[in-house]
Amino acid sequence: MRALFLLLVGANLALFAWSQYWAPPESASDREPLRRQVSPEKIRVLAGKDLAGLPAATKPRAIIDSSAAKACLEWGGFAVAEASRAEQALAPLALGERLTQSRREETAGWWVFFPPQGSRAGAQKKVAELKGLGIEEYFVVQEEGRMQWAVSLGVFTTEEAAKARLEALRARGVRTAQTGERETRVTKVWFQVRSPDAVLQAKLRDLAQAYAGTELRDCP
Repeated sequence: MRALFLLLVGANLALFAWSQYWAPPESASDREPLRRQVSPEKIRVLAGKDLAGLPAATKPRAIIDSSAAKACLEWGGFAVAEASRAEQALAPLALGERLTQSRREETAGWWVFFPPQGSRAGAQKKVAELKGLGIEEYFVVQEEGRMQWAVSLGVFTTEEAAKARLEALRARGVRTAQTGERETRVTKVWFQVRSPDAVLQAKLRDLAQAYAGTELRDCP
């Protein structure tokens, strides 16, 4: 028994000496140093909806760039008589000095119209019908020729724009208007909006869709 006791004491002393002088430091023997350093219990995976509340500096670059503002968009082209209606539609956006407008002479190759009504009285009767439907954008052709006393409902640079205008008029109760080719020079009004962000771009697209025959595009 005495020999066994001495053997155990010697083993304990040897283990103590090894741990003091030869054992590697705790950081080297620690199997999970990173776990304690980064506090994994505080880490969470962010979903797309969580990123919306992050400051811009912490968002991934792709997310920031996806909402970058364009330099300039323009909406048009309106006949001069229709420009005030477009201004009223833009007013709630409170664009201030970011909104400008320009007038340009363009060649219109298509129009929407009522055929010649035979006389001034016939044309005025057709105009009264339009006013009854709440339509104020029209023009009576008074020049002598085969189209005298026709009633124009808009001139457009493309056939597609003219057809879009015709469909919008039919939805408002116009039944006998038609489209056709008409090569003429007209003044068109365009509205320019500088530096529209993604939200404003979406609002402008909605406006353009609500006004048949208009176009939203990059400024030239």
